[in-house]
Amino acid sequence: MIRSVLCCLTLTATACHAQTLTQGDRDFAVSAMHATRKLFLDTVSGLSDAQARWKPSPDVWSVMETAEHIVLSETAIPQVAAKAMQSPATPEKKKPNPRQTEEMLLKVLPAREQKVKAQDIVVPKGTFKNMAEITAAFKAARDKNLAYIRETQDDLRSHFAPNPAFGDLDALQWYVFMAGHTERHVNQIKELRANPAFPKK
Repeated sequence: MIRSVLCCLTLTATACHAQTLTQGDRDFAVSAMHATRKLFLDTVSGLSDAQARWKPSPDVWSVMETAEHIVLSETAIPQVAAKAMQSPATPEKKKPNPRQTEEMLLKVLPAREQKVKAQDIVVPKGTFKNMAEITAAFKAARDKNLAYIRETQDDLRSHFAPNPAFGDLDALQWYVFMAGHTERHVNQIKELRANPAFPKK
């Protein structure tokens, strides 16, 4: 009898713990992360070294520098989410429909009408030798982030960190922000590639 009660309590606790994120939450974030993973890799595929390093002016990032910025952000942004998870839970900050915030992030972030200065931690430093190294680092980091969102039982919806442009975002929304941020800088790479002076090969 005691064993049966303990089993029921354990199953109940596990079931409650497993509901920290809905499947819809996971699916939405994973879909955005997968889509922008493909978008980035497709956009930089097949570039020559000359194309990757070309700059229209000294103060504009090259494709390679923009790609490095994306890779650096793959670590920096999850660190913000991790820091949020270390702070006390504040479920009272939850919005009635957090999906609206996520949809807004994916709509607003890719638009580049308003430029934003990158923080020092994600400014490219020439760490990688070539685009092959950058794409390998991006795949490893993005796949790690995807695995976390698929599998985590952390209550990402109850922990928040402030974003200077969008206010308090919950930890899951920081991963959606990361996807939108990737698309923003993919668009930056597309702008470079569309420049008439961009090397033909």
